[in-house]
Amino acid sequence: MLRNLQDLDDFKISATDGEIGHVKDFYFEDNTWAVRYLVVEAGSWANSRKVLISPISVRHPDWLARTLSVSISQQQVKNSPSFDTDKPVSRQNEEQYLGYYGYPTYWGGAGLWGEGFYPYAMVPGYLPGDAAGYGLGRADRDTREQEMAAYLRDQRARHRHDDPHLRSVNAVTGYHIHATDGDIGHVSGFLVDDETWAIRYLVIDTSNWWMGHKVLIAPPWIKGVHWTDQTVAVDLNRESIKNAPHYDPDSDWGRDQEQALARHYGRSGWWAGSTVSETGL
Repeated sequence: MLRNLQDLDDFKISATDGEIGHVKDFYFEDNTWAVRYLVVEAGSWANSRKVLISPISVRHPDWLARTLSVSISQQQVKNSPSFDTDKPVSRQNEEQYLGYYGYPTYWGGAGLWGEGFYPYAMVPGYLPGDAAGYGLGRADRDTREQEMAAYLRDQRARHRHDDPHLRSVNAVTGYHIHATDGDIGHVSGFLVDDETWAIRYLVIDTSNWWMGHKVLIAPPWIKGVHWTDQTVAVDLNRESIKNAPHYDPDSDWGRDQEQALARHYGRSGWWAGSTVSETGL
């Protein structure tokens, strides 16, 4: 299911032995477009510092109670490596963090998370049966893995010469969208797959250009995220974005809607390896 990361803001993080704190931000990787860390403001028990929590440790989210349970303890978090969350997180920082928790590195494998596609599968000693209750049946999980494999092959081919960066969701929110023929709208949200933590769409607010509505743009249609001028460059023109299907955050966004969006832009969906009929460019 797709979730707006804004809806996860201030979610409580519950450790095995008590509350850790509340979600304040997310770091995502800009070549795979996967959320790699939650930035959590810990309570006074941890000197109210901000700590990183990997989706690898997240277990059975309770969406109604706005709580994410994690498989680590308060003591582990209290003794975890300290990072300045206002500065870039380096690979060296990540290796130190993942090594502290005993997790393997997520990069270098064929999947989104190491050799697999789900973060919880990276926990040492994980067994496939442990996935029960995460929301997908075996058939759906197989389909999702095939779709994800195709998506990753495409993304890695596109960005094979890039230097991957971890970027802050809060920082990128508000960036202007630079189309092939000028600016149109700004980033107002991110829709994430709550099983894989992959960002599927950016929510774009065009209210500064037209009678305000929101549309979606998928990461494969993005050419780059630029810190210097705070823009997201997309391989789409303004007219196609203006006329894209409106995004209603209160309605379900399923595969039918995704296919209609891809057809409008004349692009393949993230799940597919072939291009649909070209329209809207």
